[in-house]
Amino acid sequence: MSKGVLVLEDGRIFSGEGFGIEGVQTGEVVFNTSMTGYQEILTDPSYYRQIVTMTVPHIGNTGINLEDVESAKVWVSGFVVRSLSPIVSNWRNRGDLDTYLKEQGVIGLSEVATRALVRHIREKGVMRAAIAHGDAADDTAELLKIAQESLDMSGANLVDDVTTPEPYNWTEQSDPQWYADHEYNPDGLLILAYDYGIKNNILRMLTDRGLRVRVVPAQMTPDEMMAQNPAGVFLSNGPGDPAAVGYAIDNVRNLLGEVPIFGICLGHQILSLALGGKTEKMRFGHRGGNQPVKNLLNGNVEISSHNHGFAVKQDSELSGGEVTHINLNDNTIEGVRHTGLRAFSVQYHPEASPGPHDSLYLFDEFVNAVKNNDKIISNK
Repeated sequence: MSKGVLVLEDGRIFSGEGFGIEGVQTGEVVFNTSMTGYQEILTDPSYYRQIVTMTVPHIGNTGINLEDVESAKVWVSGFVVRSLSPIVSNWRNRGDLDTYLKEQGVIGLSEVATRALVRHIREKGVMRAAIAHGDAADDTAELLKIAQESLDMSGANLVDDVTTPEPYNWTEQSDPQWYADHEYNPDGLLILAYDYGIKNNILRMLTDRGLRVRVVPAQMTPDEMMAQNPAGVFLSNGPGDPAAVGYAIDNVRNLLGEVPIFGICLGHQILSLALGGKTEKMRFGHRGGNQPVKNLLNGNVEISSHNHGFAVKQDSELSGGEVTHINLNDNTIEGVRHTGLRAFSVQYHPEASPGPHDSLYLFDEFVNAVKNNDKIISNK
């Protein structure tokens, strides 16, 4: 490995050994506390334009396989780890992480003091950075300038960069080894899923439950949506500032009341904005597989998977809606619903990948909503 470096916009420098491709990339530095699932994290479109730091010390142990990707490519701008495992051992392994990042055109950085980096982010907040590997790592003054001139996530509409250009039908289901054995139902109720940066496992959770899923571009109008006679609409996860995706907020506002709507992550934020709420950028966000969320409707606590840097403001007025879930670490809003308009959403990721399955019931709630179109959503 050759020299690598991460230069934060406030001037803090973290040195390490580069892997993946050589060159320079920029992004917002964030950290993820998941103990496993680095391949799902790398391929989650919600990490577009971000440099992800893993807090677990050993990464790469299980290599790379063809089953655990959450999209067609790696979306992160850079990947920072404490130790890149020299040994790869897993029965599904098809290659090592270094080679994978080279193929995907992404810079990695190992032998980094990740505990110090994460502590810095927790104290100062997430910030822009430049990650370099090879000769470019020598000029830290130039890298600082590049970091300071790079994209600011606040006000950034990144959905346009990650959404599908054309509609497509999704038929894949979960591997029965991991979830359950279901038969695809080609005659199931049609769900249109807005692609703001959708993860594969969300789509599997829908088809597993007998729904027929069509993924559509984020810009598709309500008239075009309703012309397809859907039984429900799904709002996906995705990157960037939700308030910057004005057309998506308008589209959802015009779809409210037409059919049941279910949103996850960015979809939750867009639904909340459509109901009159407000969003704000968090200091360092929630990213990991161990966040405790309380369901206010039944008192249950769910351990959940998270990946978000924006949140619905706690003083939001949701125009007939109500808060259904809160985060027990900081009391941020984690779920909302509007029973009269048959819409609900959660900030966290019930589909996991990676993470626990405590919240899978939310997909069942959506199925119940689309099968009983005249009834309100219980969210219990």
